[in-house]
Amino acid sequence: MQRILVLNSKGGCGKTTIATNLASRYASEGQTTAIVDHDPQGSSMRWLNLRPKEKNEVYGVPAYSRPRAGVTMSWHRRVLPGSDKVIIDAPAGVMGQQLQELVRQVDIILVPVLPSPIDIHAATRFIEELLLVGKVRSFGVQVAVIANRAKKNTLVYQSLERFLTTLKLPFIATLRDTQNYVRASARGVGIFEMWDQRVQQDKVQWEPIVEWIDKVEPRLKHQSVSNSIK
Repeated sequence: MQRILVLNSKGGCGKTTIATNLASRYASEGQTTAIVDHDPQGSSMRWLNLRPKEKNEVYGVPAYSRPRAGVTMSWHRRVLPGSDKVIIDAPAGVMGQQLQELVRQVDIILVPVLPSPIDIHAATRFIEELLLVGKVRSFGVQVAVIANRAKKNTLVYQSLERFLTTLKLPFIATLRDTQNYVRASARGVGIFEMWDQRVQQDKVQWEPIVEWIDKVEPRLKHQSVSNSIK
């Protein structure tokens, strides 16, 4: 089992878009895939509820919700045994001890960053927190950053690119700003499950992400992440 956490302390950076498209990619390949939604907005679960029945199943865990009477939190937040990929959609604002507890139970962290001065500033502080307080290197967790909703021929993107290349972390991909992700989300699918010619460029942009993830070996037999975020 490989656990992939999509995380940024700032909201609105596209965590759910990354999480759902990654889950759909692995499911479409026939891998047993689960998505654990810790975000109180429940966006990943709404996407899952729209998913067509003929598509390969993605198992959903609504970790943001309370369990019904008589059900423990650990059981409520369990993932399907034997899952190949577990994609965790984290809420904004996870810091400190909560961050450290979550980090220690995953193999990979993907940090999406938007091309805006506010997002770049927030990402700087968050990545410092991730490295120092989250202790990702001590736990052996692999971290990579992704430029999200980017328009390459703009000054703000060039500023973001300069910032990301200065980090001592892999800058693995740039995803363009396109309505294709909106259309996919509204149908409960990912761009890998769309066959319109307009999404071919987007599929190509995802390949470095998938290739980088495939090189990361699971660290250990993970404990449940059920209590990592209260």
